[in-house]
Amino acid sequence: MIEKVLIANRGEIALRIHRACHEMGIKTVAVHSTADSDAMHVRLADESVCIGPPASTNSYLNIPAIISAAEITGADAIHPGYGFLSENARFAEIVNEHDIKFIGPSPEHIRMMGDKITAKETVKKLGIPVVPGSEGGITEDEEARKVCKEIGFPVIIKASAGGGGRGMKIVKKEEDLSTALNACRTEAKAAFGDDAVYIEKFLGKPRHIEFQIIGDSYGNCIHLGERDCSLQRRHQKVLEEAPSPVISEETRMHMGGVVAKAMANFGYCGAGTIEFLYEDGEFYFIEMNTRLQVEHPVTEMITGIDIVREQIRVAAGEKLSYTQDMVRFFGHAIECRINAEHPFTFMPSPGTVTQYHPPGGLNVRCDSAVYTGYKIPPYYDSMVAKLIVSGYTREGCLLRLRRSLEEYVIDGVTTTIPLHQELMKDPDFQNGDYDIHWLEKFLEQKGK
Repeated sequence: MIEKVLIANRGEIALRIHRACHEMGIKTVAVHSTADSDAMHVRLADESVCIGPPASTNSYLNIPAIISAAEITGADAIHPGYGFLSENARFAEIVNEHDIKFIGPSPEHIRMMGDKITAKETVKKLGIPVVPGSEGGITEDEEARKVCKEIGFPVIIKASAGGGGRGMKIVKKEEDLSTALNACRTEAKAAFGDDAVYIEKFLGKPRHIEFQIIGDSYGNCIHLGERDCSLQRRHQKVLEEAPSPVISEETRMHMGGVVAKAMANFGYCGAGTIEFLYEDGEFYFIEMNTRLQVEHPVTEMITGIDIVREQIRVAAGEKLSYTQDMVRFFGHAIECRINAEHPFTFMPSPGTVTQYHPPGGLNVRCDSAVYTGYKIPPYYDSMVAKLIVSGYTREGCLLRLRRSLEEYVIDGVTTTIPLHQELMKDPDFQNGDYDIHWLEKFLEQKGK
């Protein structure tokens, strides 16, 4: 079994991993930049090592410094969390080369799923439905026109190595294709160092549905149902819920079975998420995340399964604690991402938290590393907390979430709590009637 884990991350996810490790009797090592010397995960870990200045390129992305910290402290495993190096195949290789366990899938699987073209080709062979589009990367305008003629407009051009909405263009008519293709390639090259792009059919009003899977090194793989992540702004998730308001039990078990079987045949070991666009009763694969997701708590709330614990167990060479017939779904859960930003303009709001009081009560969970007096640094992602609540029904969950948002106090900085409170009042959201474009329209209508 693993005895000491170095947590190669920061903020709430570093604290989340620390808690799982301590419950398993595993010691932890926190790494941090100089800007995070007073962070909660640093305070609570058994050991801590400063790995560089505030800029993430010199600290949380500094592979030599992280490996040195692991060797100095005698850590026998590294958990990358999400973001930073969590989907860096070379980092996983380096960790393994130093006889340290990487708590995640194999470098090969990270690399395959990190390239969207390769990922699409791979899952298609495994029996997972994909969005109609180009078979591979597009390099010529004529080739792009041929693909678009086959699948019809509108289409979406995406960077093969992309994410977060960068290197992505929607094209509604043929005369705009060439300009959009060149712009997408240029943006992709600047953002990811790779100008490979591909084309897919653009779906008008889809929902973003993802399935959580976990596999072990013995060929076992289970699914933990789906999450609905359709509430997005500029391709960034704002609120997630599980189960989806529009997915039936029959569909859940069928599609969950499809992805679990595919990943078992793929030989996948670790936690992963298969993401789909869902429209008119059909699922279309968009990407796979080979890491822990920000929104994993909603799945934990409705299954009672500790996903981080299972990550650690399978990385240590153990079998999954659960078989598929042991997985039970109960109630409904919703997660609100709380960012240190203006709730409607989304301008960052770093600064000192003068008062912090999280909500409590039955089935209320706050994943945060914030405390009174904490200085939110301006160098990293602005998410400072996740509020997750569950209830026996979706309606009960919404009532509990509304009450919890009213209780939540984060003074000294501006947060997105008011945005979530506005969402709770909206009839469409209350009825679960929304898609991936809904939030942008909601903000326009509010004049925010």
